[in-house]
Amino acid sequence: MIEILESGPFNTVQDLGRPGYRDIGVSASGAMDPLAVRIGNILVGNDENAAAIEMQTFPFSLRFERRVVFAVTGADGNPHLSGTELLAWCAYIAEPGQVLELKQPPRLARSYISVGGGLDIPVVMGSRSTSLRGSFGGNAGRPLAKGDRIAVGEDAEIAMLPASGLAVVEPAVALRDVFPAAVDGTLPIRALPAGEHDLFAGDGEAFWSRIWRISSRSDRTGYRLSGEPIKPTASIEMRSHGVVPGVIQVPPGGEPIVQMSDANTAGGYPKIAGVIECDLWRLGQARIGARLNFVRSTHAEARAVEQAIARYVDDVRQTSRMVKRALKAMA
Repeated sequence: MIEILESGPFNTVQDLGRPGYRDIGVSASGAMDPLAVRIGNILVGNDENAAAIEMQTFPFSLRFERRVVFAVTGADGNPHLSGTELLAWCAYIAEPGQVLELKQPPRLARSYISVGGGLDIPVVMGSRSTSLRGSFGGNAGRPLAKGDRIAVGEDAEIAMLPASGLAVVEPAVALRDVFPAAVDGTLPIRALPAGEHDLFAGDGEAFWSRIWRISSRSDRTGYRLSGEPIKPTASIEMRSHGVVPGVIQVPPGGEPIVQMSDANTAGGYPKIAGVIECDLWRLGQARIGARLNFVRSTHAEARAVEQAIARYVDDVRQTSRMVKRALKAMA
């Protein structure tokens, strides 16, 4: 078991989501930074889709009630275990009674705690992710709160971890040649033109050159962007159509909305672009007030980025296996 000692609003249990139910109005949910969850789970010896804790409000703390392996990934803040500062993106062993604390990260938005054995909570529609709008999944369909106790599955690999921990190079560093860096504080996000792009004519082209800011009206459902409005050349009436995370819609006010992990399953606003899937984790780490610009991408580039991430994840997986095999041989 782990016990939540302190938590802000909207911290939830998430895995990689529940695809396959959008046709009945159920959003996929899942982590806003799925790459962080995948790497955290590999470090602690879980399946990559095991449930983790997603934190977007801080401070946060929990107590381990038994000996477990854990890792903190995602945001750029150093966790503390019973007062000792630890590295992020590193697996450690916690002893019974030790307290893990996370403070507000300096730049990024979300941290994740993965625990060896995974969070042992019921699977709903193939996932342990919390659906806040549906009030199901995760921790009884609601955010974590002080006093909550969550069961942890059995961990068969706890003995196969170096005493000093097992760390990896975080994606932003390991993949710096793949993901363009922020320029003057503005984060570039790659996207493809979408179905109604041409309806915006000159404003459609301006969309790519403007700087957008993530509004305070943003959440896990969607990021509302503030900036000079863009409008279609004529008023149009559209039927509702399916939408997925990454789709960028433009409501009548002209300020775009990027659908995120809890994306609506359908909507009628015109679609100007779609964020490539492999850039969504970077968008999920962007904080309220962050500045963005959208960079026109291609299907070939999106595929190349996907392959680079796959190689990185495989390298992490192979390194983790080699270390654990070596420790097992020495035992």
